[in-house]
Amino acid sequence: MLERFIEQTHFTSQEDFIKNLRIKVPENFNFGYDVVDVWAAEEPERKALLWTNDKGEHIQFTFADLKKYTDMTASWFQSLGIGRGDKVMLILKRRYEFWFSIIALHKLGAVVIPATHLLTKKDIVYRCNAATIKMIVAAGEEVITRHIIDAMPESPSVEKLVSVGPEHPEGFEDFHQGIEQAAPFVRPQQVNTNDDISLMYFTSGTTGEPKMVAHDFTYPLGHIVTGSFWHNLHPNSLHLTIADTGWGKAVWGKLYGQMIAGANIFVYDHEKFTPADILQKIHDYHITSLCAPPTIYRFLIREDLTKYDLSSLEYCTTAGEALNYSVYETFKRITGIRLMEGFGQTETTLTLATFPWMEPKPGSMGVPNPQYDIDLLTPDGRSAEDGEQGQIVIHTDKGKPLGLFKEYYRAPELTREAWHDGIYYTGDVAWRDEDGYYWFVGRADDVIKSSGYRIGPFEVESALMTHPAVVECAITGVPDEIRGQVVKATIVLAKDYRAKAGPELIKELQDHVKRVTAPYKYPRVIEFVDELPKTISGKIRRVEIRQKDRG
Repeated sequence: MLERFIEQTHFTSQEDFIKNLRIKVPENFNFGYDVVDVWAAEEPERKALLWTNDKGEHIQFTFADLKKYTDMTASWFQSLGIGRGDKVMLILKRRYEFWFSIIALHKLGAVVIPATHLLTKKDIVYRCNAATIKMIVAAGEEVITRHIIDAMPESPSVEKLVSVGPEHPEGFEDFHQGIEQAAPFVRPQQVNTNDDISLMYFTSGTTGEPKMVAHDFTYPLGHIVTGSFWHNLHPNSLHLTIADTGWGKAVWGKLYGQMIAGANIFVYDHEKFTPADILQKIHDYHITSLCAPPTIYRFLIREDLTKYDLSSLEYCTTAGEALNYSVYETFKRITGIRLMEGFGQTETTLTLATFPWMEPKPGSMGVPNPQYDIDLLTPDGRSAEDGEQGQIVIHTDKGKPLGLFKEYYRAPELTREAWHDGIYYTGDVAWRDEDGYYWFVGRADDVIKSSGYRIGPFEVESALMTHPAVVECAITGVPDEIRGQVVKATIVLAKDYRAKAGPELIKELQDHVKRVTAPYKYPRVIEFVDELPKTISGKIRRVEIRQKDRG
């Protein structure tokens, strides 16, 4: 499969990668037909998706199975009036019906909008009206369907509601009954062009309402690098990415690049994250590849890993925040595996990464993916020197890179604000070392300017997180007459330390930061809280903390 899209499939160095990575984009590419159905025709018994849940159930789907069920789903969706360009929202947690639905919708040329099960009535109303959603397919659980039902009087564009079970409330079609009774699928004559929108995500909205990030039908090909050259997958891999299907990380790690690589995707459908359960799954199913945020690895290394046989693990990757060196070293000492970091946004595929032929530097995002012409720009518009902070940008004057989003849907002014004069501005600040590795600093709006220094919240947060008292923290700047701003830490304490909250613990934490990172970065103000304000996707809303402090 990989050979269909790239001429050279193995690389030995970053120089080789930059020089020889060439991705071929077919005309009117469609992931459903050109990947899933091709695998089904050429290797029908190849394992595609191993679904398990916390009730002890497991189902192994082959590519022949996926073709069969996605065709049945596509036919039934057609009968419900779904076709090219129609918007369908999927609220399916980690149910295997997500894979049936998203691939089927690609086959129809429809627009898929994955969404989290944490949406409230207000969130659903906003999304339905902003995107003119025509159908919602959801897990049939009362906590989910109740919000959908409540949202319908204010969501006039929605024509059909579908439940995959176990419950099927009044007004919801029965997914499984529908696909079983569907007529044989007939592929539409005109499904899509490469430029059509295939996938949209509502961004988390750390400021303002969420934006709609629209990707075209070529977007899955941008994840060839994600699956084959960051996750380092091969046709015998069993890969687990820990992510709910409502977030962009799901298609990064549980669909496109993995299926193109011919890997078997492992899905664990569970209600509550328990580190021991993840380790037990690796042990029981002989998982070979794991991708998870650093927070997950922090939890895993706190377990007694000697209870589990982790020898099947070949390769592990991480993204979402900077990786702490102690987590890297502990995991490597116990498993022998290096954690390989990566970075990207909802608007992109993988943009920076530590690739297999590189030596990782814990805490670094790695080097640019050759798909993207990446630079760091200072506030005055210069390309940053090594060691100098700048905003991560992507040059597009030679054309839109494969994997970069098409637009913010129905928001041309927001698109122009982020993407103009041949440059896409990511809004993320980083610096580059002398070896070309990039190091994350923070969102451009979050960088703190204190006594002439530019301080990124991530590095201070990373330092604080190495102290056992700290469960979570957020770093912000508060106004100061002398220094302009000073660093403030808002901290959620570990249970054993809550009784100790006071001046002595504050001093201990301040001294700890001074030892771990540059002394000028230490938090002069520390506040202990029960929880941090977050977006619906779990990102910390530092803007809310700043607004509260100004108030």
